[in-house]
Amino acid sequence: MPQEVRGVIAPGRDEPVRVETIVIPDPGPGEAVVKIQACGVCHTDLHYKQGGINDEFPFLLGHEAAGVVESVGEGVADVAPGDFVILNWRAVCGRCRACLRGRPWYCFDTHNAEQRMTLTDGTELSPALGIGAFAEKTLVAAGQCTKVDASVSPAVAGLLGCGVMAGIGAAINTGAVGRGDSVAVIGCGGVGDAAIAGSRLAGAAKIIAVDVDDRKLDTARGMGATHTVNSRTTDAVEAIRELTGGFGADVVIEAVGRPETYRQAFYARDLAGTVVLVGVPTPEMKLELPLLDVFGRGGALKSSWYGDCLPSRDFPMLIDLHLQGRLDLGAFVTETIRLDEVEKAFERMHHGDVLRSVVVL
Repeated sequence: MPQEVRGVIAPGRDEPVRVETIVIPDPGPGEAVVKIQACGVCHTDLHYKQGGINDEFPFLLGHEAAGVVESVGEGVADVAPGDFVILNWRAVCGRCRACLRGRPWYCFDTHNAEQRMTLTDGTELSPALGIGAFAEKTLVAAGQCTKVDASVSPAVAGLLGCGVMAGIGAAINTGAVGRGDSVAVIGCGGVGDAAIAGSRLAGAAKIIAVDVDDRKLDTARGMGATHTVNSRTTDAVEAIRELTGGFGADVVIEAVGRPETYRQAFYARDLAGTVVLVGVPTPEMKLELPLLDVFGRGGALKSSWYGDCLPSRDFPMLIDLHLQGRLDLGAFVTETIRLDEVEKAFERMHHGDVLRSVVVL
């Protein structure tokens, strides 16, 4: 039977979010109902609220989540009721050209649940990134559920569902940071700090954090940055080159998503170095670079989709590293909040007061 639960919706562009009663249908073939235990407040949710993704209001917000599988539909074999899972927003199909070539992290046909969750009056909801986890329960495709060690805190585990995985993956998967490399990370929010943590995991010798906010640079040091640069008062490119013997960094990770910071990343890398764009630009942004410089500097210019992660491979590995004390995921959690405090969390995010607010249910 369909269930009624509480959830946070964005009713219209830039309107305050509110808690409503949500109707969750029984899972159909290939679907699962998950009882949510924790969900991080990600900047992407704010984009949805502001209408920056699309205008398919009302949205059921939340996507950076962990919880317990309550029920599954026909044909589901990889997860079962009682499994503790992290939700991901890119359930791979296993059949597209990327999957068949052994590169499922690039899957070109990812999918979500077929059925829609609704308000009690029947209004269909658009779940953020196909998840909608600012709710007591949600309906997802079973492939969006990745089973991990249940001894980990849900408030910590859920962060791998988006921002932390995006940053760690940008360093380890997309940027292929290796032992002894020099790395610069431009933008030290949640994703940038995760890229710093990922670079440290990979054995980078020098990790340079760049931001305009000294508070964020202080946090970046705790995540593993060996050097910091405040680009409000210092030329970031010159500073990165000076810290790398005049050459530039082997890998520069741009975690802002703006043309001006991308240009900094491009010119702050060493010859044959790598630039990784993991910050998300807006549709109107344009980038202009001299083509001769693109050719002459060599190397690689990459974009990182969800940290080029494969959840079934990466989530359990990173949770194990956390439980071993080698990756402090708890450092990303600034505060825990209730469902009815999401609007206030967006305000704190806007002012740069938090790394992550996490809704705990």
